[in-house]
Amino acid sequence: MSRFNGVVEIPSEFNGAGLKIGVVMSRFNTPVCEGLLSACLKELKNLGVNEADVTLATVAGALEIPLVLQKMAATKKFDALVALGAVIRGETYHFELVSNESGSAITRVGLDAGIPIANAVLTTENDEQAEVRMHEKGSDAAKVAVEMACLLKRIS
Repeated sequence: MSRFNGVVEIPSEFNGAGLKIGVVMSRFNTPVCEGLLSACLKELKNLGVNEADVTLATVAGALEIPLVLQKMAATKKFDALVALGAVIRGETYHFELVSNESGSAITRVGLDAGIPIANAVLTTENDEQAEVRMHEKGSDAAKVAVEMACLLKRIS
């Protein structure tokens, strides 16, 4: 820990070596979700996470992600989890329902289990927006998972 103006600071760390990461990916909007996954896995590797330390589960859609995250968290085998999915606005209220409920449930799982969860479930107006954001969001999710896992280890 370093000191800055008398405040104890826990510096950010992005060393994923030895971390166990669980990833739950929706299969709905597959091309976007696979883009998220590809970027996430590439960044996890860049951060030092061993491929053998990453576990991937796929589910039908965004509403199914939280339950699998909850089960993964309960195993206590993972240092962090990642949620990957894409909810793209349609012509009905279903978009709001799926976006709000999946986001809320993902947050609740992380808080209840005390495990970091990087939420990379895109919510966009159209396919083009999702395609533009998928690589950056997938990469960011990997960084968040590693940074938060390292931070929680240092706090403990």
